[in-house]
Amino acid sequence: MDEEQTAGYREPCAVCSAVSWGVSDEGRFYCRSCHNVIERTREVVDSTFTPGSTRVSTIGRGTRTKRLERGRQWVVCEGFQFILIHQADALVRLGVSPSFKEEALCPLWRIYLQKSRQAYTSNPTRTARFRVRGLDSDSDSAAEASVASASETDGDTNPSSAAGSTAGSSTGWSECSGSLDAADYLAARCRRRSHSLMTMKKTLALIYLALVWTQEALTLSDLLRLVDEGHVPYLNAYEELPDEMKLEGKDALIFRVQSVPPHRAVHRDAQALALFLQLPAFPPISRQSLLHPALLSRRYLLDANLPGQLHPWVCRLTERAGLMDSARLTFHRRRLPALPRYDLQAAALVIVTMKLLFGLDDHTEWDLSNEAGDRDATEEFSTGSVFSVRRWFRVVEAGLSAARRRSERAEARKQWAGIKPLHTRSKKKSVVLKRKRVAEQVQVCFEKLSSRPAGIERSAPSSFRFCWGDEASGDGPGLHHQTLDGVLTLRGGVLTPCNASYWHPAVTAAQMSSRCFLQVEGSLPRSFVWLLHLFCFLLEVKPAELLEEVLRVEERLTGRTGTKTGTKTRTKTRTRTKTRT
Repeated sequence: MDEEQTAGYREPCAVCSAVSWGVSDEGRFYCRSCHNVIERTREVVDSTFTPGSTRVSTIGRGTRTKRLERGRQWVVCEGFQFILIHQADALVRLGVSPSFKEEALCPLWRIYLQKSRQAYTSNPTRTARFRVRGLDSDSDSAAEASVASASETDGDTNPSSAAGSTAGSSTGWSECSGSLDAADYLAARCRRRSHSLMTMKKTLALIYLALVWTQEALTLSDLLRLVDEGHVPYLNAYEELPDEMKLEGKDALIFRVQSVPPHRAVHRDAQALALFLQLPAFPPISRQSLLHPALLSRRYLLDANLPGQLHPWVCRLTERAGLMDSARLTFHRRRLPALPRYDLQAAALVIVTMKLLFGLDDHTEWDLSNEAGDRDATEEFSTGSVFSVRRWFRVVEAGLSAARRRSERAEARKQWAGIKPLHTRSKKKSVVLKRKRVAEQVQVCFEKLSSRPAGIERSAPSSFRFCWGDEASGDGPGLHHQTLDGVLTLRGGVLTPCNASYWHPAVTAAQMSSRCFLQVEGSLPRSFVWLLHLFCFLLEVKPAELLEEVLRVEERLTGRTGTKTGTKTRTKTRTRTKTRT
């Protein structure tokens, strides 16, 4: 029995040199000849152990060291590369051509790595030596304090080594982050190369440049809406990274984001990236391209429930503004260094056309609506086919209010926290996990108390915000088939608008900003402001941005450079002005 317990231990006793060992009740080895007790113990197997359990019972001696779980070595640009791949795959699943990924996005990413000297270059950017830091070191707090003033969750970071050379040359790797060069990314925020650093926001800018290059039907507004609805990974895109690429510590300051970036910020980053990469001229935006104002405006007319007969007038206005020419629409680093905002430009053309035909000065559009109603009443077989701004306003306002309520409910149900929480310091890991468990418990209790349906499915992605028609699930009756007989008259064999005046705000596009819009909004007609907010809801942009694009279109049409602030002018023609009464 003792031989089974001693497991064949045949070392001689240090006192009497006998080989006769026994095991006491406490599990310690003793010599049966001289009763000498040694420090060797017998392992006891716990019968309550079950596979998958973390409880292990042993009796033994020695130091217990915690073994760190490590994945493979990786750098920050590799993480962004994985995120770009998953974003592109999501767009391909939604219907984007696979050539977008192969012919545009991958070459753009390779050019970025080469221009930023992270890869594909014989002289890659080197970093300082990577030092192994202990888990209890105060280096985490020092690094966080150095970037706290400038670090946003979606902040710029600096790749300071080539993707291949850094991982191979480092002998150890920092315990305060999962990636090799996270500290160098964060430390370089105030350096000269900070403008060329990849961020989560710039991943969307690079995706948008690839979409414009391949002339896909997705505009920047569509891309941001797909991101906001969760169809394209962004908010918790770090969860798509492989398991061996562990994110912890300072990686949270690089890959974690709190909200979807606004339209203007992504467009500005896309233009800066196009100039930094020194891209050649983009493929020309022809009239057959889905980004051309002639085709894009038709889509916005349908979404705004406006009659189809407005489209020829929008095209005529586009030609007068010189925007039919592909040279005015195609990005070129020298000829056209400003990347056009195709969605805002098409919406602005529709708004200017509405002003031209209906006035939108709080008087002319209602007078024309009265005339359209009188014409329908005098006809023998009245079908209500004449377009009326009053009826259109009532229909669209009801649908717009319902759509805003749906959007608010969807925003309230959205889960912003990720499944895998990130923590900036190892000491905060337990706090982050505890908060996650508490949040999940509160969510379960709230769902039980509110009797929320168990399976709320995410709505299918669509380029349209409204569904106009006579169906029960529609937002209201469709008005696309109605005519413009109430606002057009035949003069000299040519259809001419009945409205002979045109007004414009006394501010230029260069002066327009959010603060300026708040000052000017009170002096603008209410019908025009309502139309601005309608298209802002369609595009999910700020009114100041859309009004700026409207002013740019008007400046192209009239050649006006601006008037004194605080006044409005009204023109009979595009060259003669008089004060509005």
